[in-house]
Amino acid sequence: MKTFLNQEMKNYSNMRVGGKARKLIILENREEIVDVFKENNNIFLLGNGTNVLFTDEFMDRVFVCTKKLNKIFDLAEGLVRVEAGANLKELIDFMEKKNYTGIESLFGIPGTIGGLIYMNGGAFGTEIFDKIKSVEILDENGNIREIERKDITVSYRKTEIQDKKWIILSAVFEFGSGFDKDRVKEIKELRESKHPLDKPSLGSTFKNPSGDFAARLISECGLKGTIIGGAQIAEKHPNFVLNINNASFEDITKILTLVKKEVMNKFNIKLEEEIIIVE
Repeated sequence: MKTFLNQEMKNYSNMRVGGKARKLIILENREEIVDVFKENNNIFLLGNGTNVLFTDEFMDRVFVCTKKLNKIFDLAEGLVRVEAGANLKELIDFMEKKNYTGIESLFGIPGTIGGLIYMNGGAFGTEIFDKIKSVEILDENGNIREIERKDITVSYRKTEIQDKKWIILSAVFEFGSGFDKDRVKEIKELRESKHPLDKPSLGSTFKNPSGDFAARLISECGLKGTIIGGAQIAEKHPNFVLNINNASFEDITKILTLVKKEVMNKFNIKLEEEIIIVE
């Protein structure tokens, strides 16, 4: 493992915002996680920072980065072990090479597999847990164990892994045969046409409320294009908050507060952040 003190964390967030952290540990193999959790406290697990917003202030935390835990390999035909730090594109590429199918609709989500499992990430009618057979975790007692999918409580953008503060090390996926290239092409074109991909962001900012879409609510409130400091509600997709000019943590949180207030006032709906905010 590699350890860094007083590390600038904005380099580890897609939003390019963040102050210094007390310690950053980059894992180089999965077994190191046991000692890291024995020897440190106030730990935050970090993949590639695609949905994490850091405060600008000093963070008295130990960030543990899993991005080097990125192995993907077959266990048997259609059964694939994927380490937590592998990103989704790497898995989709592996599926294409092996002619596996199952989660092509998730193409383009920039997160790591661990991050997607943690929040049950999804898009276009598919969720990451749709094809998961089991998840390998470090539990609250510091033990590494494998849990079957049927024994994990999962809902929309929520898993019991969050509540129990388990650490995801890897997962086993069970895929069918027949990679769907046309679906990947369709999703790629949809994302390029609908999502603002030219500025730093954290992707979808708010969870969709039951039966509705956060983007529609934000748009109906007339908030598209709203700028506070260096942050902006995207014109192209108003559930994206963009860093357009060296945005600060305060700029972004002011936008989040404004959106929640206006949507509550107009629709009596309480929006919840999909992104993770670290202060």
